[in-house]
Amino acid sequence: MTMPAEATGLRRVIGPQLLLVFIVGDILGTGIYALVGQVAGEVGGAVWLPFLLAFVIATPTALSYLELVTKYPQAAGSANYANRAFGRRWITFLVGFAVLASVIGSAATGARVFAAHLATVLHWETSPSTLTFLSLGVVGTVMLVNLWGVRESLIASVVITAIELSGLLIVIVVGLLATSRGDADLSRPFDFDAHGGQPAVMALLAGTSLAFFAMVGFEDSVNLAEETRDTTYAYPRAILGGLAITATLYVFVSIFAVAVVPPAGLAGTETPLTLVVARGLPGFPSTDLFAVITMCALAHTTLLNMLTASRLVYGLAEQGVLPRPLSVVLAVRRTPWVAILVTTVVAGALVSFVARVGAGAIGLLAGTTSLLHLAVFSVVNIAVLVLRNHPVEHRHFRTNAALAAGAAVVCVALTTPLTGRDPRQYLLAGALLALGMALAIPALRSPAEDQST
Repeated sequence: MTMPAEATGLRRVIGPQLLLVFIVGDILGTGIYALVGQVAGEVGGAVWLPFLLAFVIATPTALSYLELVTKYPQAAGSANYANRAFGRRWITFLVGFAVLASVIGSAATGARVFAAHLATVLHWETSPSTLTFLSLGVVGTVMLVNLWGVRESLIASVVITAIELSGLLIVIVVGLLATSRGDADLSRPFDFDAHGGQPAVMALLAGTSLAFFAMVGFEDSVNLAEETRDTTYAYPRAILGGLAITATLYVFVSIFAVAVVPPAGLAGTETPLTLVVARGLPGFPSTDLFAVITMCALAHTTLLNMLTASRLVYGLAEQGVLPRPLSVVLAVRRTPWVAILVTTVVAGALVSFVARVGAGAIGLLAGTTSLLHLAVFSVVNIAVLVLRNHPVEHRHFRTNAALAAGAAVVCVALTTPLTGRDPRQYLLAGALLALGMALAIPALRSPAEDQST
């Protein structure tokens, strides 16, 4: 049954258009801007293929989310669904904290890459201390915007989404111009070159697992269900439309990026799309201009993920899984200020850590984030099957059971070592979850609250 807005303290101010912008903006950004080179390192020129497969894999899971968010339009998203399906607080917490770790990890990735771009534009030395300082500045600015209000944050998102879309369109236009001049090789996107001579299937799994990070973001929107008007109408159009828009852009950007710059060149830089523009259009006014566009996309990723993180913490506190003070909201702005401050501190600690990891920081954090997302997606796809016959009193979206079951199997497979994951990803994911469990022991020991109705 839908929880009335007055009971939560949050305002329903998000309509279908703002929700679509949120989803498109959340999916775009760090993934495509930072990971084109990483994926090229796994599969060679066929960069578009892992991105396309990631879209195919993500869509059935998106359908599962659609059934659950329209059936149970409440904050806490995946954790709420796990709670309803399995009724175990420790499962609810693990799912909720995995989502929290993944979205904060995504935000930290965005802040870290943003710092690298800004240091380049300012011609500063990219030392660990410089990257830490700049990354913390991004996280602090995002905190202030989120404290301002969700509607204001999403209005800012509209502007930034337009800017980051322009960056991807520039890459496509540059690719077309380079092709017309004969300076691009359109045979490269069809040249599959498995990393290190490993079997093609293994390389494709590794590339798809990494590219999957660029398709996540649609699931973050379910944490805004209590601030969205008419969830049954708004969510299907926004999530499916957002996935279709971003997947189309990813395929074209990937094809032209590899056509202009060889895969080895893309894999050897943290700013692959900036390199594509510099190579494909030497007369472009300034590569710094494109770097600024890229930074807007990365800042956007951080903004939307931190917005999601605070709403998730708020929702878990409302359910009694986390301490109640985390659900306190500002009297006037109606924003969950305690949750925003706590998630900002965690994000700051994480970006300080990854800024010192070195050249592998982006791949490690992105891979860990993808791993956590896939684990949560597996649980959500199972939850939709468990809750299939649980009735509610309002109309809602309904997915195909076979699609949900198949999505669960695929998501589980993509979490295994068969994908060639860096073992450090499992260690980092495990460390984050262990830290979360330690922090939540007091709440888990308190009497559980019934959230099943």
